Amino acid sequence: MTGTARDILTPANGEEPTVLGTGSYRLRVSPRREILELEASPVDPRMAELIGVRAGGESRRQMAAVIGNLIGTPLYQIFDDFAGASLVAAWIWSQWMEDWEAFAKSPDRQRSHGRNGAMLNICTGFAEGSSALAKIGTNAQNDGGAPHVGPLVNDEDIAGWHEMPEQSGPAMRRARRIDVWCDGDILMVDAGFQDSGTSPQGGRRAVHEYRVYAEIEAQTGVLLSLQALPLILPFPECPGASIKATRMVGREISTFRDAVLEVLPDTLGCTHLNDVLRALADVPALARNLASAPVE
Repeated sequence: MTGTARDILTPANGEEPTVLGTGSYRLRVSPRREILELEASPVDPRMAELIGVRAGGESRRQMAAVIGNLIGTPLYQIFDDFAGASLVAAWIWSQWMEDWEAFAKSPDRQRSHGRNGAMLNICTGFAEGSSALAKIGTNAQNDGGAPHVGPLVNDEDIAGWHEMPEQSGPAMRRARRIDVWCDGDILMVDAGFQDSGTSPQGGRRAVHEYRVYAEIEAQTGVLLSLQALPLILPFPECPGASIKATRMVGREISTFRDAVLEVLPDTLGCTHLNDVLRALADVPALARNLASAPVE
């Protein structure tokens, strides 16, 4: 697994964006999503303490304990997403393997998902009675999503994404962005999220995509409004999580890494939408950079 993140400031006066910070890592991870090898930039010797940690709640607790002082930086943001990104990564084999069912039922594969392989009531999409439960480990499990998605980069805003390498063969990518700007005393947020992978037929297929709009009171950091748009999801039941996400309104955005998991657990949430919402905890750190932006 490789991760790359960047914070940029785009001036309103049309000047070129300024890179404020970067972060990256390279991991080798076991089938059970344990960190076996780790390299990160900026270099921090404390990262060695994360070797052996398994993705999930445990990895998030360990990261907070070991490198919690990096919260609000690009490096911490992508490290925190290791749990979610590694969870969905093995989906790519369902697109490339003829014998996907055997792979999906292997012990390491099963124990790496849900509660040691048990998916019942793990999220809105896998609530009791969901069509998703009937498709676990079958080739029908790839019926959802979108068979073809275009490139992320907008030709009219080339600087909007950092450079992303071309992928070939079985390869997944989790792409996310958080755009923040001020409208008077309100922080406006436009966040995008997509899980996609290569297709043997060419191009890319997406399995998850959300767009989230939020308004936050700048002085208090309280979330005033939230709109979560489910754009691409694998099962018919999945979009129900978007409505429940509004339960976060009225809470302080800086607490979201923990608060989202408390307010939207299990069938009240979507694992991937929760990742989008948890990432908004960095909005205050991003907003502090707006004070230095040139004005028109």
